[in-house]
Amino acid sequence: MTETAADTPRYHRVRDGRVIAGVGGGLAEHLGIPAIVPRLAFVALGFAGIGIVIYAVFWYFAPPAPTATPDSGEREQPRRDLRRSFGYIALAGVVVLLFLVFGWMLDPVIWFLMFGALGAATLWRQANPTLRDELVATRPLYSTKGWLRTGFGVLLILIGVIGFLTFQDQLAEARAGLTFALTLIVGIALTAAPWIVVLVRERGRERRERIRNQERAELAAHIHDSVLHTLTLIQRRCDDPREVQRLARVQERALRSWLYQRPADADTTVKPALERVAAEVEESHGVPIEVVCVGDGPIDDGIRAQLRASREAMVNASKYSGAENISVFGEVEPEEVLVFVRDRGEGFDIDAVPDDRMGVRGSIRGRMERHGGEARIRTAPGEGTEVQLRMPRATRQE
Repeated sequence: MTETAADTPRYHRVRDGRVIAGVGGGLAEHLGIPAIVPRLAFVALGFAGIGIVIYAVFWYFAPPAPTATPDSGEREQPRRDLRRSFGYIALAGVVVLLFLVFGWMLDPVIWFLMFGALGAATLWRQANPTLRDELVATRPLYSTKGWLRTGFGVLLILIGVIGFLTFQDQLAEARAGLTFALTLIVGIALTAAPWIVVLVRERGRERRERIRNQERAELAAHIHDSVLHTLTLIQRRCDDPREVQRLARVQERALRSWLYQRPADADTTVKPALERVAAEVEESHGVPIEVVCVGDGPIDDGIRAQLRASREAMVNASKYSGAENISVFGEVEPEEVLVFVRDRGEGFDIDAVPDDRMGVRGSIRGRMERHGGEARIRTAPGEGTEVQLRMPRATRQE
């Protein structure tokens, strides 16, 4: 869900639990830190003289927290504005009095620090979280007011930097330089942080959207190349139920493989390899082949020969049994792999098979025996055929 400007918290001076004007408490609530941290920071900066100025700037620019009864607040708005104006006049008088008492008026660095702090506060108000969302959505900087406020804040910060560079030879103590450096860092952080946050969020949102678009494109291409083509073929072969069934099964197997099977597993483990062999035989001969495989494991040379023998058994059943479908059952155990190929077709007399027919004798039995396995064939005329292939595993799997 997209975060709206109305949902984004804005910095306010707190009303409850405030010590002076609620500036430190508001900063703590907005940044998610303990209230003692900004308050101690203001006290520490106050000893250097600049803390009072920064506090006054925040007091001037930060609105108080909204009350729970906006209607009554709207009625009292003129009186609040009047009280605020008197408060600003009193604050300015206090600041001038402090400058006169402590002799700060004689130090130009103080004035440039004030300009810098005022510029940072102006930019902070321009880039508060509410306006950040407006910046992304409506780009208010394109308006005259937005440009003037931002330009004014940047100008004040530049005045502070230039003033410091001009009068730094008159600074007798390193404390003043440290104070200015800290103020400058805070100003830059307050100025740049909102736009950096917006940039990071926008890039993350664009990246997620790009990934989703790529996934949609891949899904659409796969559906077009497979499912839609199969549906077209089914419409053209609607008068051939057997062909329609075969096309539907081929598409079902392809979809299951695409959804649940990792591409790297196709030639490295028993289960997907056995399913692939059955799919190829079914597609070549048009006889449905049901595959059930319990367990899985890596393929070695012996199991690879077993898969080739399984293919030959499926081909023979498809070509000669006359069965409407073929069942293949695989079981991967720690010591061995078993494959059963069954059909309920015509069956045959195995002793009547001529010696020059190499399908059963060479491609099934001979291949299994050469790799240390065993092939058993149970068949009889009219009772169907079952080919049992047993192959020990090269390494025992736990």
